[in-house]
Amino acid sequence: MSGRLATRPVGADGRLVTAYRPPAPSTAVEVVEDGGWRLERLAAAMEQAGTHAATTMLVGVHGPDDDEDRLREYVPGIDPSRFERSEAFVVHEVRPWLADEYHLSLPAERTAVWGASLGAEFALALGVRHLDVFGQVFACSPGAGFRPPPDLTPPLPSVHLVAGRQEPFFLANATRWHEALLDVGARSVLDECEGEHGGAFWFDSLPAILDRAVGTAP
Repeated sequence: MSGRLATRPVGADGRLVTAYRPPAPSTAVEVVEDGGWRLERLAAAMEQAGTHAATTMLVGVHGPDDDEDRLREYVPGIDPSRFERSEAFVVHEVRPWLADEYHLSLPAERTAVWGASLGAEFALALGVRHLDVFGQVFACSPGAGFRPPPDLTPPLPSVHLVAGRQEPFFLANATRWHEALLDVGARSVLDECEGEHGGAFWFDSLPAILDRAVGTAP
Protein backbone atom coordinates (compact mmCIF):
# COMPACT_ATOMS: atom_id res chain seq x y z
CA MET A 1 0.00 0.00 0.00
CA SER A 2 1.50 3.32 -1.07
CA GLY A 3 -0.66 5.45 1.23
CA ARG A 4 -0.07 5.72 4.98
CA LEU A 5 -2.17 4.25 7.79
CA ALA A 6 -2.12 5.53 11.36
CA THR A 7 -4.35 4.65 14.32
CA ARG A 8 -4.85 7.06 17.21
CA PRO A 9 -7.15 7.44 20.23
CA VAL A 10 -9.37 10.47 19.76
CA GLY A 11 -11.51 12.51 22.11
CA ALA A 12 -12.23 12.26 25.81
CA ASP A 13 -13.20 8.59 25.55
CA GLY A 14 -10.12 7.66 23.54
CA ARG A 15 -12.03 5.88 20.80
CA LEU A 16 -9.71 4.61 18.10
CA VAL A 17 -9.67 6.23 14.69
CA THR A 18 -7.58 4.95 11.77
CA ALA A 19 -6.63 7.44 9.09
CA TYR A 20 -5.54 6.52 5.58
CA ARG A 21 -3.58 9.24 3.81
CA PRO A 22 -3.27 8.81 0.04
CA PRO A 23 0.07 9.48 -1.66
CA ALA A 24 -1.26 12.65 -3.30
CA PRO A 25 -2.49 15.71 -1.36
CA SER A 26 -6.01 15.15 -0.06
CA THR A 27 -8.82 17.01 -1.79
CA ALA A 28 -11.70 15.08 -0.18
CA VAL A 29 -12.29 13.20 3.05
CA GLU A 30 -14.50 10.23 3.78
CA VAL A 31 -15.50 9.10 7.25
CA VAL A 32 -15.75 5.30 7.36
CA GLU A 33 -17.97 3.66 9.95
CA ASP A 34 -16.61 0.42 11.42
CA GLY A 35 -13.26 1.67 10.18
CA GLY A 36 -11.31 -0.73 12.35
CA TRP A 37 -12.18 -3.62 10.05
CA ARG A 38 -13.36 -1.96 6.83
CA LEU A 39 -10.82 0.76 6.13
CA GLU A 40 -7.84 -1.19 4.83
CA ARG A 41 -9.91 -3.03 2.25
CA LEU A 42 -11.50 0.22 1.09
CA ALA A 43 -8.07 1.86 0.86
CA ALA A 44 -6.75 -1.04 -1.22
CA ALA A 45 -9.67 -0.74 -3.65
CA MET A 46 -9.09 2.97 -3.99
CA GLU A 47 -5.37 2.64 -4.62
CA GLN A 48 -6.02 0.14 -7.39
CA ALA A 49 -8.54 2.45 -9.02
CA GLY A 50 -6.64 5.74 -8.95
CA THR A 51 -8.57 8.76 -10.35
CA HIS A 52 -10.38 10.76 -7.65
CA ALA A 53 -9.86 7.96 -5.13
CA ALA A 54 -6.16 8.75 -5.20
CA THR A 55 -6.74 12.08 -3.46
CA THR A 56 -9.37 11.05 -0.90
CA MET A 57 -8.43 10.63 2.74
CA LEU A 58 -10.26 7.90 4.66
CA VAL A 59 -10.97 8.37 8.36
CA GLY A 60 -12.08 5.09 9.90
CA VAL A 61 -14.03 5.36 13.16
CA HIS A 62 -13.72 2.09 15.07
CA GLY A 63 -17.04 0.64 16.16
CA PRO A 64 -18.25 -2.13 18.48
CA ASP A 65 -17.51 -5.72 17.52
CA ASP A 66 -20.89 -6.98 18.69
CA ASP A 67 -23.93 -6.49 16.42
CA GLU A 68 -26.21 -5.74 19.37
CA ASP A 69 -23.90 -2.94 20.47
CA ARG A 70 -23.69 -1.65 16.91
CA LEU A 71 -27.50 -1.65 16.67
CA ARG A 72 -27.76 0.45 19.83
CA GLU A 73 -25.03 2.82 18.72
CA TYR A 74 -25.90 3.27 15.04
CA VAL A 75 -29.68 3.22 14.77
CA PRO A 76 -31.69 6.22 16.02
CA GLY A 77 -34.44 5.34 18.48
CA ILE A 78 -32.97 2.08 19.80
CA ASP A 79 -30.82 3.63 22.52
CA PRO A 80 -31.07 7.40 22.04
CA SER A 81 -28.35 8.42 24.50
CA ARG A 82 -25.85 6.00 23.05
CA PHE A 83 -26.67 7.01 19.48
CA GLU A 84 -26.27 10.67 20.38
CA ARG A 85 -22.85 10.05 21.96
CA SER A 86 -21.67 8.27 18.83
CA GLU A 87 -23.12 10.97 16.61
CA ALA A 88 -21.46 13.71 18.66
CA PHE A 89 -18.12 11.92 18.50
CA VAL A 90 -18.10 11.85 14.70
CA VAL A 91 -19.45 15.37 14.23
CA HIS A 92 -17.81 17.26 17.09
CA GLU A 93 -14.61 15.33 17.92
CA VAL A 94 -13.37 13.60 14.76
CA ARG A 95 -13.61 16.73 12.61
CA PRO A 96 -11.57 19.01 14.92
CA TRP A 97 -9.03 16.22 15.38
CA LEU A 98 -8.72 15.90 11.62
CA ALA A 99 -8.09 19.62 11.28
CA ASP A 100 -5.53 19.64 14.10
CA GLU A 101 -3.71 16.43 13.22
CA TYR A 102 -3.68 16.70 9.43
CA HIS A 103 -4.45 20.38 8.80
CA LEU A 104 -7.40 19.22 6.70
CA SER A 105 -10.70 21.08 6.89
CA LEU A 106 -12.96 20.65 3.90
CA PRO A 107 -16.44 21.91 3.01
CA ALA A 108 -19.41 19.57 3.19
CA GLU A 109 -19.45 18.99 -0.56
CA ARG A 110 -15.97 17.45 -0.27
CA THR A 111 -16.83 15.39 2.82
CA ALA A 112 -18.60 12.03 2.73
CA VAL A 113 -19.63 9.35 5.21
CA TRP A 114 -19.52 5.64 4.27
CA GLY A 115 -21.15 2.72 6.01
CA ALA A 116 -22.29 -0.85 5.34
CA SER A 117 -25.23 -2.73 6.84
CA LEU A 118 -25.81 -1.24 10.32
CA GLY A 119 -23.05 1.24 9.53
CA ALA A 120 -25.02 2.31 6.45
CA GLU A 121 -27.98 3.16 8.67
CA PHE A 122 -25.68 5.32 10.80
CA ALA A 123 -24.23 6.98 7.68
CA LEU A 124 -27.74 7.81 6.45
CA ALA A 125 -28.70 9.19 9.86
CA LEU A 126 -25.60 11.38 9.98
CA GLY A 127 -26.21 12.60 6.46
CA VAL A 128 -29.83 13.63 6.85
CA ARG A 129 -29.15 15.20 10.28
CA HIS A 130 -25.90 17.02 9.42
CA LEU A 131 -26.00 18.41 5.91
CA ASP A 132 -23.57 21.10 7.04
CA VAL A 133 -20.96 18.38 7.67
CA PHE A 134 -21.64 15.66 5.08
CA GLY A 135 -22.54 16.56 1.53
CA GLN A 136 -22.31 12.93 0.38
CA VAL A 137 -23.55 9.67 1.89
CA PHE A 138 -22.31 6.30 0.61
CA ALA A 139 -24.56 3.58 2.05
CA CYS A 140 -24.04 -0.12 1.28
CA SER A 141 -26.83 -2.59 2.06
CA PRO A 142 -28.62 -0.60 4.77
CA GLY A 143 -30.73 -2.44 7.31
CA ALA A 144 -34.34 -1.60 8.09
CA GLY A 145 -33.94 -0.15 11.59
CA PHE A 146 -33.62 3.42 10.33
CA ARG A 147 -36.14 4.12 7.59
CA PRO A 148 -36.76 7.38 5.74
CA PRO A 149 -38.42 9.68 8.29
CA PRO A 150 -41.81 11.18 7.41
CA ASP A 151 -40.39 14.71 7.67
CA LEU A 152 -37.64 14.04 5.11
CA THR A 153 -37.34 17.31 3.21
CA PRO A 154 -34.59 19.05 1.22
CA PRO A 155 -31.97 20.26 1.44
CA LEU A 156 -30.42 16.83 1.80
CA PRO A 157 -27.02 15.32 0.96
CA SER A 158 -26.40 13.43 -2.24
CA VAL A 159 -26.93 9.75 -1.44
CA HIS A 160 -25.25 6.87 -3.24
CA LEU A 161 -26.76 3.48 -2.36
CA VAL A 162 -25.36 0.06 -3.18
CA ALA A 163 -27.00 -3.32 -2.60
CA GLY A 164 -26.67 -6.87 -3.89
CA ARG A 165 -29.22 -8.73 -5.97
CA GLN A 166 -28.63 -11.80 -3.80
CA GLU A 167 -29.57 -9.96 -0.57
CA PRO A 168 -33.23 -9.09 -1.25
CA PHE A 169 -33.97 -7.79 2.25
CA PHE A 170 -31.18 -5.21 2.07
CA LEU A 171 -31.87 -4.37 -1.57
CA ALA A 172 -35.46 -3.60 -0.55
CA ASN A 173 -34.22 -1.28 2.19
CA ALA A 174 -31.87 0.52 -0.20
CA THR A 175 -34.70 0.87 -2.72
CA ARG A 176 -36.97 2.32 -0.02
CA TRP A 177 -34.41 5.03 0.72
CA HIS A 178 -33.75 5.68 -2.95
CA GLU A 179 -37.43 6.16 -3.77
CA ALA A 180 -38.08 8.31 -0.68
CA LEU A 181 -35.19 10.61 -1.58
CA LEU A 182 -36.29 10.95 -5.20
CA ASP A 183 -39.85 11.64 -4.08
CA VAL A 184 -38.71 14.79 -2.25
CA GLY A 185 -36.41 15.91 -5.05
CA ALA A 186 -33.11 14.87 -3.44
CA ARG A 187 -30.16 13.42 -5.35
CA SER A 188 -29.99 9.64 -5.05
CA VAL A 189 -28.36 6.87 -7.06
CA LEU A 190 -28.93 3.15 -6.44
CA ASP A 191 -26.50 0.59 -7.83
CA GLU A 192 -27.66 -3.02 -7.86
CA CYS A 193 -24.68 -5.36 -7.84
CA GLU A 194 -24.15 -9.09 -8.05
CA GLY A 195 -23.45 -10.36 -4.56
CA GLU A 196 -24.70 -11.36 -1.15
CA HIS A 197 -24.55 -9.42 2.12
CA GLY A 198 -20.98 -8.53 2.94
CA GLY A 199 -19.83 -9.14 -0.61
CA ALA A 200 -16.86 -7.61 -2.36
CA PHE A 201 -19.11 -5.03 -4.02
CA TRP A 202 -19.19 -3.08 -0.75
CA PHE A 203 -15.53 -2.22 -1.29
CA ASP A 204 -15.01 -2.53 -5.03
CA SER A 205 -17.85 -0.13 -5.85
CA LEU A 206 -16.39 2.78 -3.87
CA PRO A 207 -13.98 4.23 -6.45
CA ALA A 208 -16.70 4.47 -9.11
CA ILE A 209 -19.15 5.97 -6.63
CA LEU A 210 -16.51 8.46 -5.55
CA ASP A 211 -15.78 9.48 -9.13
CA ARG A 212 -19.47 10.05 -9.73
CA ALA A 213 -19.88 12.01 -6.49
CA VAL A 214 -16.98 14.43 -6.99
CA GLY A 215 -18.24 17.87 -7.75
CA THR A 216 -21.82 17.06 -6.73
CA ALA A 217 -23.07 19.44 -4.05
CA PRO A 218 -26.37 19.05 -2.21
